[in-house]
Amino acid sequence: MGYFRTLRYSCSKLADRAGITGNGDIASDGYHKYKEDVKLMAEMGLESFRFSISWSRLIPNGRGFVNPKGLLFYKNLIKELKSHGIEPQVTLYHYDHPQSLEDEYGGWVNRKIIEDFTAYADVCFREFGDHVKLWNPINEATIFAIGSYGQGLGPPGRCTPNMLVNCSTGNSSTEPYLVGHNVLLAHASVYNLYKLKYKSKQRGSIGFSIYALGLTPATNSKDDEIATQRAQTFLYDWLLKPLVFGDYPDEVKRTVGSRLPVFSEEELEQVKGSSDFVGVIHYSTFTVTNRYSASSIFPMDVEGFTKDMGVYVSPIGNSSFFAVEAAPWGLEDTLEYLKDSYNNPPIYILENGARLESHSMLQDTKRIDFIEGYIGAVLNAIKNGSDMRGYLIWSMVDLYELLGGYSTSFGLYYVNFSDPGRKRSPRLSVSWYTGFLNGTIDVAPQDTFQLKRNFSSYSSL
Repeated sequence: MGYFRTLRYSCSKLADRAGITGNGDIASDGYHKYKEDVKLMAEMGLESFRFSISWSRLIPNGRGFVNPKGLLFYKNLIKELKSHGIEPQVTLYHYDHPQSLEDEYGGWVNRKIIEDFTAYADVCFREFGDHVKLWNPINEATIFAIGSYGQGLGPPGRCTPNMLVNCSTGNSSTEPYLVGHNVLLAHASVYNLYKLKYKSKQRGSIGFSIYALGLTPATNSKDDEIATQRAQTFLYDWLLKPLVFGDYPDEVKRTVGSRLPVFSEEELEQVKGSSDFVGVIHYSTFTVTNRYSASSIFPMDVEGFTKDMGVYVSPIGNSSFFAVEAAPWGLEDTLEYLKDSYNNPPIYILENGARLESHSMLQDTKRIDFIEGYIGAVLNAIKNGSDMRGYLIWSMVDLYELLGGYSTSFGLYYVNFSDPGRKRSPRLSVSWYTGFLNGTIDVAPQDTFQLKRNFSSYSSL
């Protein structure tokens, strides 16, 4: 499989978000336009496509009855991809468990979800597994637990009420760790189910994905270097270390204390080694310091994970959470960290892309510059020995974005959301990426060391 002949978008229906105009009821209408989209993928020369299966669409009540229309849609999409020589990569959970499970027992804060999620995965393996070789059970598990149960920013929006978010229920001091724990157990359960029941016949692989912020010290000081290491421990190692080495990091244990759930010996055996690859979701790079920073994306006045981590993580320059300004050394540093800390695991870049504010802009040169810089960083990582298996851009077409609705744009194809037909129009990035894939446009490894050194010199002034 080629590293770069991949894209991703989600076919899942997202719930309304407070403060965001519109909703995801129709969005880019992949449900009806998937054949058109697959044709566009084939014309670009893509070899792989990652999409999400919606648990709520496939098994509306969370368990039992399988919706035949949902089942048929996903089978048709996979068939269409395969007929064009495009390998499907499937995410089983992207923040949308059935409401009935939330109402019955609270969803991911309850261990009961492990059994229900495993049964849902069993249906997916049985129905789609003969044609799917790459599975990602839970999308960006780290930021899901932190953002949805610590900060209240993602569904189901639970947190301790604070100055920033007035959640109606939740506990930011305990629930992120509880959810992270249940996510690990559910992932391990699904992995072991696949290994025992399907792997010998289907020959697929199952990975664990994290939202990997690029992390760099705010200055050249020793204090900021230590702060960056602590951020890595909480944002990377918290959930990855149990999968590879069998337990939580000692620093997380010491800091969180009794609020951190404990694995039984049997659970440790199930969790350890329950991942064939690491999925990295990366958009931007952040500076880290232990000194106060008003621009930190993890405000210290939010109890729980934020205070436990104890450092300030801020966007570089004037960038935002999804930075358009490219700082590709952040991805390169992340890949180097994973290689050195986790025995060089197979890695897929599951998402990487640039947000633009204007949906109508077709000359997206900033996006091209961004993608070129990050592909250069991936090439550097490969050159330095990282076991890279694939690179996926977010996203194929404009979408209803979870944190931005229709006000932000990640698509290589512009979608006119005012048009009932949701017409797709290629941005300049389509022709650039197609040229890169067919060899008429060359991308060289980036001199990210010099870029980082320039930044370090500037930030230490």
